[in-house]
Amino acid sequence: MNKFYYLLALLFIPIGTAVSQNILTAQEAVSLAMQNNFDVLLTKNDLVVAKENLTYGNAGLLPSLTANFSQSNSNQNSKQTQVSGEVRELDNAKNNSMNYGVSLGWTIFDGFGMFARYDKLNELKARGEIELQSVIISTVGDVLNMYYTIVLEENLLNTIDSSIMISTDRLKTAENRFQIGKASKLEVLNVQVNLNSDESLRLKKIETIRNLKTELNRLMARDLNNDFQVEEQFHFNENLKMDDLLIQASNQNLELQLIKLDKRIAELELKDVKSRRLPIVRLNSGYNFSSSESSLGFVSQSSARGLTYGVTASFNIFDGFNQRRIERIAKIGVEKAGIQIERSKALVDASIVKAYQSYMTNISLAKLEDKNERIAKQNLGITLDKYKIGTISAVEFRDAQENYVNAMSRLKEANYLAKLSEIGLKELVGNLDL
Repeated sequence: MNKFYYLLALLFIPIGTAVSQNILTAQEAVSLAMQNNFDVLLTKNDLVVAKENLTYGNAGLLPSLTANFSQSNSNQNSKQTQVSGEVRELDNAKNNSMNYGVSLGWTIFDGFGMFARYDKLNELKARGEIELQSVIISTVGDVLNMYYTIVLEENLLNTIDSSIMISTDRLKTAENRFQIGKASKLEVLNVQVNLNSDESLRLKKIETIRNLKTELNRLMARDLNNDFQVEEQFHFNENLKMDDLLIQASNQNLELQLIKLDKRIAELELKDVKSRRLPIVRLNSGYNFSSSESSLGFVSQSSARGLTYGVTASFNIFDGFNQRRIERIAKIGVEKAGIQIERSKALVDASIVKAYQSYMTNISLAKLEDKNERIAKQNLGITLDKYKIGTISAVEFRDAQENYVNAMSRLKEANYLAKLSEIGLKELVGNLDL
């Protein structure tokens, strides 16, 4: 095969395939991010806190049991005047008292507020679970976007490398033709400028790829200098339907789910506030022991032990209209949450419609750029034949070469944008898979 055809063939073979390095797949990148990403770990801790708070005791459903102990001692100069007029005095009179026991308190009725509080804690736990899902999906989206951006830039770098190889060979050919008098010095200089331009692009592309890999390592929370290779190809789904996406989003969109939970929490808050209009009934019980000693007095020593029990009830008759004010604010919170649900649904639907339009446009562009790439490839082959027999100049061949390289770059970018559109749609729906 002629060396020109060999170099042309290199345009279709990614340079990266010749390099044996550690290949990081998209699935592996997502898995590492799920294990190490700081935002995911912090949100998991928040969920653990919400689960710890979900207890009957925290809601006020369980009794409280308290152990008590107290002791007091005094040493005083005492003087007592009896009813009979007798005066009794004692210096350094000692007085000691000690009390200990256990007391039990249990609110058995508070207007059903305790049940509302427990349901609220349960909804807060559910909200924490959805927040974790939201952070996970957002992180997966960021990782995949960054990963496929690196794939794109690596492919573009391969294209530049292939173009540099052709430009290098063209430079040698131009120098040989100049030495035998078949080409001018101007042709050699033009080819040299073209080669320098390609090498400059390559340096910038390498810098871009390094920065992108640093950012992906940050998302995966691992060594920022960890180098890796990515998969060279990716595929996008062409079968997404807007009606299906809108239906799925109404049930799965995490932002909508969070706002619906907020409305439920606001309703429970209102229920808790209304419960304060009803009486509070509390059972009290305990077992106590007490003893005392006195150096001066009618009783020098006493002790008692036994069970105490009773019930207390309280009812708010008037609190300066604060109860009515708090209820009105709670009702406004419920109404506000309902409005936010409608607003969020409208925003999500609009975002999906716009994202779907971009998705369809990018798929059409990918198909169009695929045709353009085949045409540019055919044109480069014809131009190569003419360049070999000297019917066209090096400048004309460079134009054909640039047209083909640009066509390949546009094709890769179109495929990349189609993939990102797919990821964005699935992220909006709330069901982002790999």
